Amino acid sequence: MSPTAPELTDRPRIWACGISRLSDLFLDIAAEYNDRAELRVITRGFEDIVREIEAAGTERPDVVVAGGSNGAYLKPRLSLPVVVINPTGFDVMHALARARRDAESVALVTHGDTPEEVRRFVAAYGMDVVFASYTSRQGAESCVLDLRDRGVGVVVGPGLVTDLATQAGMNAVFLYSRDSVRAAFDTALEVVQATRRETLRRQRLDNLLQHLRDGVVALDGQGRVEAINQRLATALGIEAKQAIGQPLLSIAPSLLGLLPDADGDTLGTVRGVNYVIHRGPLTSTGAGATEGTVFTFQESRAVERLDRTLRSRQRPQQFSARYRLEDLVGESLPMERVRTLVRRYAKSDATVLVLGESGTGKEMVAQGMHQLSARRDFPFVAINCGAFPEALLESELFGYEEGAFTGARKGGKTGLIEAAHRGTLFLDEIGEMPLPLQSRLLRVLQEREVVRLGSTEPTRVDIRVMAATHRALTDAVEAGTFRADLYYRLNILSIALPPLRERPDDVMPLAAELLVQAARREPRLLLRIADTEEAARVLAGIAEPLRRYAWAGNVRELQSVVERIAVELAYTEDASAVTQDVLRLIAPEVFAGATPGKAAVLTLRERSRGVEAEEIRAALAAHDGDRDAVCAALGISKTTLWRRLQAG
Repeated sequence: MSPTAPELTDRPRIWACGISRLSDLFLDIAAEYNDRAELRVITRGFEDIVREIEAAGTERPDVVVAGGSNGAYLKPRLSLPVVVINPTGFDVMHALARARRDAESVALVTHGDTPEEVRRFVAAYGMDVVFASYTSRQGAESCVLDLRDRGVGVVVGPGLVTDLATQAGMNAVFLYSRDSVRAAFDTALEVVQATRRETLRRQRLDNLLQHLRDGVVALDGQGRVEAINQRLATALGIEAKQAIGQPLLSIAPSLLGLLPDADGDTLGTVRGVNYVIHRGPLTSTGAGATEGTVFTFQESRAVERLDRTLRSRQRPQQFSARYRLEDLVGESLPMERVRTLVRRYAKSDATVLVLGESGTGKEMVAQGMHQLSARRDFPFVAINCGAFPEALLESELFGYEEGAFTGARKGGKTGLIEAAHRGTLFLDEIGEMPLPLQSRLLRVLQEREVVRLGSTEPTRVDIRVMAATHRALTDAVEAGTFRADLYYRLNILSIALPPLRERPDDVMPLAAELLVQAARREPRLLLRIADTEEAARVLAGIAEPLRRYAWAGNVRELQSVVERIAVELAYTEDASAVTQDVLRLIAPEVFAGATPGKAAVLTLRERSRGVEAEEIRAALAAHDGDRDAVCAALGISKTTLWRRLQAG
């Protein structure tokens, strides 16, 4: 019998392991988690942590939080979860900005290879940064000394690197922020809760199996029967009491060739009844040493139904809607129309198709609709159909049984369709779904049942489906890349989201809200920009160019510009407002690609043949030569763009 798992309400035990600056940061933040976890700061690293955890016995932590080099060392050496702190792009940007105030020559040192997205992020801001990496303490020492010899003035990196840089007489900037440490602690809490839920699930399954009186036999190391329940004894046609101490295969020769040789499951037929025969170790409660083997015989169909029922009742923490309709910013008439439709459609259970360009907030609308619906207390499961290859998308959506394909997880996996049971399934970029999967999805919509890969038994599901796309699905239907019958099943209710360029009155309220969100992540701005009223005052000087810009990337592009503004405000002394000169410096595309507003954009689309070559060149410069973005901003086709460039 496995030990009793901690209750979900018990506070998780977290050890935060690090030295020097990181341990100081741990200590500063630890008090914030006193009501949620037993958080202990361990000011040691590497093998010292391993020894301390091994010596802790029953007091060992549920999860360990550590920096990059410590985390990489601990993961293969510990049997418990290790959460590695990951600095965000803004951590990197803030640290480099601080470093640039002290010296022109700056190096960014990371554990392992510097992520490509970090390199692109730094390049996007035109920073001249030396990239270096290490995989061990000795490597970090060599790296720092090499940078010093090359004349680097300031080193940006984790605690080990900054300590070594200081010892070498160099200036150093610590890479980790309070937010990245909080994010790691939050992840650690989620990991513990998920582990406990899975442990409780297994215990419930064991209890249910006992109530179902499945056959159970325990064997010692020599294969002799130590215990057998009456259910299995009856199934084998033997006397339970006489079986004790006897070799199982000698008293039940019908089991020859049926019992699995290794831990795991197999199928077998005993006296005309199909069973799932499971083999597991019989361990000592105290030492955990294997003393024998336990076989359980469970009627196969009952086990399949039971396991699926338990899995469907598990609600993964990530399957929830974060946004409400109130989070949709904008008071323009088009957005009021969207809100009206969301409230109306939330009362229905019909399928909804959300249409809109990238960055217009399609998933936010879907989440808001789910929060207003009768399914609000059940999962909201979202998947981007264009983010996975066909085979992986199929297994994610429909799930699979154990052994369905090479590499399939032991015990199989619940698909996202099953995970959304009684809730909402949101299929983003539905237009990218491969045709073969469209057929399977259509059957789910029609029959409200799903069949896992490798299985023949359908599972009933009660779900509401919402889908979103930036493509014209009618064109895809005509081209034969999207099934017409699926389109009609999806397009029962429809909401079209207006692009930002068609609602310029919403630009400044959106920008103010985004600036407040950015200020909450930046301590230097937290007191200066506490609400949208203050943010609007700070942004008032740049309202005109922001309203006039075409915003090909919609709210996502606006958020990028606002994040740049926030960084500029945070590191500019006495900056109480943003000027157009500042905006021109940090976001020149707003001026190069500005348009007179909605009416002018529509005029360009209506008279695409008259677009002048110099306007196109200006747009190309603003969008760094991205012709797709230029065509979207000007409302012209690629053919027209090519022809006008040739003519000019």
